[in-house]
Amino acid sequence: MSIEFDNNLPIYLQIMNYIKKEIIIGNLKAGDKIPAVRELALELQINPNTIQRTFQELEREQIVETRRGLGRYVTSEESKIMDIKKEMAGELLGRFIQGMQELGYKNQDIITIVSHAVQEKDKDKE
Repeated sequence: MSIEFDNNLPIYLQIMNYIKKEIIIGNLKAGDKIPAVRELALELQINPNTIQRTFQELEREQIVETRRGLGRYVTSEESKIMDIKKEMAGELLGRFIQGMQELGYKNQDIITIVSHAVQEKDKDKE
């Protein structure tokens, strides 16, 4: 696992987002075991308390679950994984739209630009 940390965002949030993304793209699947606190802390070279906080927040959001004596696992609830995907997509789109509006684009212009970009991307795949 390799994360380039941003000084403007708490590390535990960056690790949470990384783990969520790994779940969404399928690198961590429903029911997969998540590395232990100490293991992940060593790998990322950060304080184990930061990893512990990350895991507590992921549990609070019901993204991971603790199985006593066995460790932490990605939730088996596919609907929860889809909710995470929608939430992250919404955040990404929100930042994009805000950035485009700050550049002076109107909503219809943004739609046209995105539609054109998607069409070009589809042509590149052919």
